[in-house]
Amino acid sequence: MIESMKRWKVERPDEEIVAMLIKDLGISSVQAKILTSRGIIDSGVAKDFLHMDASSMHDPFLLYDMDKAVSLITTAIASDKKIAVYGDYDGDGVTSVTVLTTALERMGADVFYAIPNRFQHGYGPNKDLFLELYEKGASLIITVDNGISGVDEIAYAKSLGMDIIITDHHEIGEVLPAADAIIHPRHPEGEYPFGELAGVGVAFKLACALLEDVPEDLFELVAIGTVADLVPLRDENRYFVKEGIRQMRVSKRPAIQALARIASTEQATLSEESIGFVIGPRLNAAGRLGDATPAVQLLKTEDATLATTLAKELDTLNKERQAIVAEIAKEAEDMILKMYGDTVPLVFVIGGEGWNSGVVGIVASRLTEKYYRPSIVLSIDRETGIAKGSARSIAGFDMFAELTKNAQLLPHFGGHQMAAGMSLAVTDVVTLRENLNKQAVEVLTEEMLTPEVRIDVPLSISEIDVSVLESLELLRPFGMAFEKPVYMIEDITATTVRKIGAAKNHMKLELADEDVSLDAIGFGLGPIADQLTPGVKLSVTGDLQVNEWNGNKKPQLLISDIRSDDWQLFDLRGVREATRWLPTIPLDDTVFVAFHEQTVTHFQSSMKGIDITLFGQEAIAKAENLVLLDIPDDVIQLEELVGSVHPDRVYAHFHASESRYFDGIPDREQFGWYYSFLKKREKFDFVTNGAQLTKHKAWKKDTVYFMSKVFSELGFVKIEDGFVSVQETAGKRDLTEAPAYKERERQIELEKRLLYAPYMELKQWFDTVRNGIVDREEH
Repeated sequence: MIESMKRWKVERPDEEIVAMLIKDLGISSVQAKILTSRGIIDSGVAKDFLHMDASSMHDPFLLYDMDKAVSLITTAIASDKKIAVYGDYDGDGVTSVTVLTTALERMGADVFYAIPNRFQHGYGPNKDLFLELYEKGASLIITVDNGISGVDEIAYAKSLGMDIIITDHHEIGEVLPAADAIIHPRHPEGEYPFGELAGVGVAFKLACALLEDVPEDLFELVAIGTVADLVPLRDENRYFVKEGIRQMRVSKRPAIQALARIASTEQATLSEESIGFVIGPRLNAAGRLGDATPAVQLLKTEDATLATTLAKELDTLNKERQAIVAEIAKEAEDMILKMYGDTVPLVFVIGGEGWNSGVVGIVASRLTEKYYRPSIVLSIDRETGIAKGSARSIAGFDMFAELTKNAQLLPHFGGHQMAAGMSLAVTDVVTLRENLNKQAVEVLTEEMLTPEVRIDVPLSISEIDVSVLESLELLRPFGMAFEKPVYMIEDITATTVRKIGAAKNHMKLELADEDVSLDAIGFGLGPIADQLTPGVKLSVTGDLQVNEWNGNKKPQLLISDIRSDDWQLFDLRGVREATRWLPTIPLDDTVFVAFHEQTVTHFQSSMKGIDITLFGQEAIAKAENLVLLDIPDDVIQLEELVGSVHPDRVYAHFHASESRYFDGIPDREQFGWYYSFLKKREKFDFVTNGAQLTKHKAWKKDTVYFMSKVFSELGFVKIEDGFVSVQETAGKRDLTEAPAYKERERQIELEKRLLYAPYMELKQWFDTVRNGIVDREEH
């Protein structure tokens, strides 16, 4: 048995719907299963989803206050008034600023932008920064990707005499700011057909309304902000990203070219994953460490040389951010070890003085990923006595709800089930930690503390080929609300298993199901190779890709998890030195059993610190792993042992100090010659003359001793003081009646069955034993 690293939650798509989509749309079973598992179960809807075009976009004037906002902006432009675009410092924010300022510049507006500093101004509207904009001559402020929560700040800006337009997509509070126009896809008085736009999506809709056209060259920026902000990739968001990525792959925009080049990524292969892991982090890095302006400058520049310089600057900042994250994560790990030792609490609340508040959310994510526990990481400022930080959670622990129960400790907090941000007094950190851990006892079960993976596309190997995998491009982009599929292949075997990599920490397999096979690789899963036994039935999960090598393309599975419900037999026979096979055996929940005292003595020196149980001397409890050090005297002993232990894994070493299998049993001609030899002598001195006899007949000494013992047990001879003499009064008896003969037959049969049988025969024999035990228990 191989236990999976995560709990598998398998959701199987309706096969009838899958068949209908295959028939109606002419798509592969893999594509049909993905669509069905995502709730796209109507052929017409699926067709529209797969083949989106510009008609997927909604009229921007369906957004509440759009007409009012356009009127205010066009009036300001006509009056030569200064317009300030007020953004945010993350990827969604900087792309929003770029999109809207670009549109306004095309209209001839006198426009400039401002982005709050995370450390100086915090998130969202800021009175001091609004005052600066006013002093720079701004008559109109347009917020992008923020503003909906700035009730007091917006009122302050209005008191200075400026007009305010808010464009935002964040949660709306009970009170709306007193802005001149609020453009929000979920405005309480609006009826916009799609409420899940990112901040950049809202800014783009405003740009479309202002320009009275769709500025298609801005799709790539909209795609970046949409993916970076993790909004659902449905409806027009999907079209924005799909079209944006198509443009990015051939883009002449210096920023896109420079970012791809600096990250050593081929521009023609850019995808939503490239945005999430290559472009997004670099655009975010500036705002996480200070001023986000370089990110906007990069996105806006038309100068390739400047773009390269700015891309390098952002790359350097991203590396600096990574180093800071690594340093804080190390300090947090050390703190956890010091505070808790080997005991992992239900909720982590960790704080460090001087930790960069811009990256503590990333550190919290790392802790949650490693320990699978809700985590809060705080940056502590001793001078102000304030701790600011971020939280990440796990399924079953609603972080926002649990923090709400501690509202008296948290003057500022916000978020949702899986993530939150907060500030509190340093003196209240311990209380918050204690409270959350007490609350966790009430809501988290032991099962919830094991990470879960949702598997929604079970496949057979026969469904997978290069053309099918390449056709999945039609389903992209994957993301929120249209997640990348997690594939599962069940009940297969591994025909080849090998460790790869310099440290042998990776695993490469060839998976087979009847007459079809699939290459698979598991990075970091090298140790599992030691757990795979021939013929064992496996199930694997992971991602499928096309592996191209020397012009040849083959499908390949990147394994993320693996499991087997089969019991396993590990063949250690013939490996004499214990030091060679001991390291492959887990010592937890393992029992080492010997059937003979001499075996215990034999292994004591090489197995120091490991208890060896002598069968028959004490009761043997159930264990996950059973190590058989030698061969029993009778198969019944082994059946009894397996029945009592119920192991999931059997390690068969079967040490035999004196093997009888190859010696066999002397035949009747040998017995006859030896008996005639003895009859010719009154007494035969076995001690003195035995060597001459064995040399003469080319027999082993043990063979002569064995025949003598058989004759003795049958009464044919008498053995006394090393002399063998024939008993004339002995009657006729068959050789097989002698106990020694029967014991030799039994030992040879046991050795044949256990020690020298091919692996699959031994496995089948154990299967029979185990099945027999199960049958007896059931009846």
